[in-house]
Amino acid sequence: MNIHTILGANGTIAKALVPVLLKNGETVRLVSRNPNPVNGTSCLAADLLHPEQVHHAVKGSSIVYLTVGLQYKASIWEEQWPIIMCNVIEACQEHGAKLIFFDDAYMYGKQNGIITENTSYNPCSKKGEIRAEIANILESAICKGTIKATIARAVDFYGPSVTDKSAPGVYVFANLLKGKKAQWPINAHVPRSFNYVPDAARALYMLAKDEQSFGQIWHLPTAKPLTGEEFVRLAGGHFGAKPDIIVVPKWLLRVIGWFNAFMREAYEMNYQDEFPFVFNSSKFERAFNFVPTSYEEGIKETARWFSSNMSDSQNK
Repeated sequence: MNIHTILGANGTIAKALVPVLLKNGETVRLVSRNPNPVNGTSCLAADLLHPEQVHHAVKGSSIVYLTVGLQYKASIWEEQWPIIMCNVIEACQEHGAKLIFFDDAYMYGKQNGIITENTSYNPCSKKGEIRAEIANILESAICKGTIKATIARAVDFYGPSVTDKSAPGVYVFANLLKGKKAQWPINAHVPRSFNYVPDAARALYMLAKDEQSFGQIWHLPTAKPLTGEEFVRLAGGHFGAKPDIIVVPKWLLRVIGWFNAFMREAYEMNYQDEFPFVFNSSKFERAFNFVPTSYEEGIKETARWFSSNMSDSQNK
């Protein structure tokens, strides 16, 4: 039996990937420490820090998607990510499973131009250093020919159902829904790339089904970047709001970090909002004849979802 196994099945991308797999008739196994059941899938509890549990989770799989989201803390990433990556590589090697690693863009660090798959790693944060390390671990295994794997990279998310794990979800859509002004971190005048979650999920499956995709790095579909002001203007139109925006200065984000652990950990990544951050997916678009969802369409669908699904909770 060819099983598509998702390691880290409770995260944003995993939840979006499941319906794509089921729609295409795949047998789906959901794996996490406490996987949430989904109709039409099987669930398996496993701790990816333990190699025997990872081997059990991967057994029988044709494709493994590594979509784990660890607690957003550099010390935890440093301790756990290399162990998880090595465990998953060894399990996939043992059972002949192909691996799709859903990665971020932290290893690129601050860049002065367009970021492509050929951009050198230049991390300027502790988390970026860790992501470069685990990417190098997997790339080394790929080069040795001991595993068939592909690295699929994305930047920050937005989209329907993406709330607390999304800067636009928190700063823009949630505030507009409450009748408040949208917020934007540090600089609303520089271009900034985001990935539309439904596009990313579709793209992961397309990579999994294409034998030629393995052994490569791919940037998942990303529309041409827009500024914070442009993002807020588009979103505000769907809430009947003026395109007003409150820019949260960098010093205030540091102060907030004194009291909020997540914001404290996120502070080192602020270069992505302070300077242009342009993530290019032309390679994927050409190879798969894929047109990324425009921000106009993606923001419209996201605003519609927030209005339909979050209004009651916002009013409580």
